[in-house]
Amino acid sequence: MSEESAVLHFSTDGIATITLNRPDLHNAFDEELIERLGDMFEDVGHQDGVRAVVVAAAGKSFCAGADLNWMKRAAHFTEEDNLEDSRALGRMLKNLHAIPKPTIALVQGAAYGGGLGLVAACDIAIGVKAAKFCLSEVKLGLLPAMISPYVVEAIGIRACRRYFLTAEVFDAAEAHRLGLLHEVVEDVHHLAEARDRLLDLIMKNAPGAMADSKDLIYTVADRPIEQEVIEETAELIASRRATDEGKEGVEAFLEKRKPNWHII
Repeated sequence: MSEESAVLHFSTDGIATITLNRPDLHNAFDEELIERLGDMFEDVGHQDGVRAVVVAAAGKSFCAGADLNWMKRAAHFTEEDNLEDSRALGRMLKNLHAIPKPTIALVQGAAYGGGLGLVAACDIAIGVKAAKFCLSEVKLGLLPAMISPYVVEAIGIRACRRYFLTAEVFDAAEAHRLGLLHEVVEDVHHLAEARDRLLDLIMKNAPGAMADSKDLIYTVADRPIEQEVIEETAELIASRRATDEGKEGVEAFLEKRKPNWHII
């Protein structure tokens, strides 16, 4: 794909890598980048050959938030223009969050504003020690509205009450403590090693079971453990045991062989 592209996308061995490619602008968002990311996240979610999705970025930064030129244009938007603009960002983040296969964010440098939202919308996030994070919207008189569902889910209400309001920069160690990052590594070389280690684990697992496991989280989250939940989860595991994947997995385990989805 052309080096001029704002987003690079390639798939190999069942792994789709989507790379923000505006390094001179710190991979900041504009209308084109948001639209293309939204389309790509939707596409890979429907591709049967894709088993995992990696969200990465070229250059020193992961994503510095909003592009200055985009902000200048937005300053002259009508309320309806702003609504359509915000809906596009909401669609992009929702498409990423809804991908029915594991998603991994690889974070180097700055992940500010919407860039932090990208990290929060992924299933797994790994960052380098030098990565920096910020929810800077209130400095501009704005709100982290479109990213808020994913950030609140990732770090919780209490942490959001601090970082939404202070707009302070925090480091990878704090991001890890808050749960935004699952792992912190020394540098980009170790970032690639961590990615490969996680992908090795993921590629051993049943694709349909992973998709259903993602749905399961939202089926039981924040619900009291009462008979309704117990019955619903019983039905879910009974149904999965009856699938071709469920039967193949159990048979492979008993026969001490690799299941047919194990491609590594």
